[in-house]
Amino acid sequence: MKHNRIAIIDLGTNTFNLLITEVAENGTYNILLESKNPAKLGKGGIHKATITSEAMERGIEALKSHLITISDYQVESIFCFATSAIRSANNGQEFVKRVKNELGLTIRIIQGDEEAQTIFDGVRQVYPLDEEYILIMDIGGGSIEFIIANRFGVAWKQSFELGVARLLEQFTPSDPIKEAEIKVIQKHLKKELEMLFEAVKQFPVKKMVGSSGSFDTLAALLSRKFYPLLDISKLTSLFLEPKRLMLVHKELMASNSDERKVMPGMEPHRVDSIVPASIIVKFITEELKIKEIWQCSFALKEGAILQIISSQL
Repeated sequence: MKHNRIAIIDLGTNTFNLLITEVAENGTYNILLESKNPAKLGKGGIHKATITSEAMERGIEALKSHLITISDYQVESIFCFATSAIRSANNGQEFVKRVKNELGLTIRIIQGDEEAQTIFDGVRQVYPLDEEYILIMDIGGGSIEFIIANRFGVAWKQSFELGVARLLEQFTPSDPIKEAEIKVIQKHLKKELEMLFEAVKQFPVKKMVGSSGSFDTLAALLSRKFYPLLDISKLTSLFLEPKRLMLVHKELMASNSDERKVMPGMEPHRVDSIVPASIIVKFITEELKIKEIWQCSFALKEGAILQIISSQL
């Protein structure tokens, strides 16, 4: 059977994610490598709708590093997708042009709606869906995608410019964060997420599935604390028991960045952004009276690979 190798680079606001896969003729695929680089493209400019020159350099270096990795794998095609930071920056196209000129990579900027659909196409590969609606939430650096779906497909989806890098730059919380600062962020979320609350009235949800980096880190923190022998890198989803998740949340809120750095399971580049991420998860859980929370390790890049294979078959 003939195989071809495809690399996907998901250029997120905080992290550039790489996925290298081998696709068989029958359309199934095998993941050969996953890698991430904390490019922090949104840092210093996201609230001004710009990519700073330092962030551009970090972005170029992150892509160079991914290209070195890719060079070992005899990859036939590389697909690059850009999301919130590049989509909303006035000079996003400038970055896209530089990448094309300097590295020969073509970046496709996807809109929030397509981003949400692609995340769903990632999650549905590993999370079993039935008739019941679930809420899929993907907390990025620049935006958060919410998708209400069941096994028949997407009932509602929306992208909100409320990512963790955006919230950190907008509210510049103390370290550790103060109770009053948490309340300000919650109030902001309540105002901005009105459309989500309306949608949930129409499509009631009891379960939430969180995909991508922030949820992966919360899952790692929870599993290292409560299931120290579990290797979650082997799992595609993990049940986040709400009471245990709230204990992790309390610890995060009470800690400063030095204390968070040494927490087992913490990713170094999420030491700051995990605070607003955890605030968002708790807020949504309480507002929507969510009964069950799952982390799912498949997200945008796995959804993109599925879409690419489907279009080629």
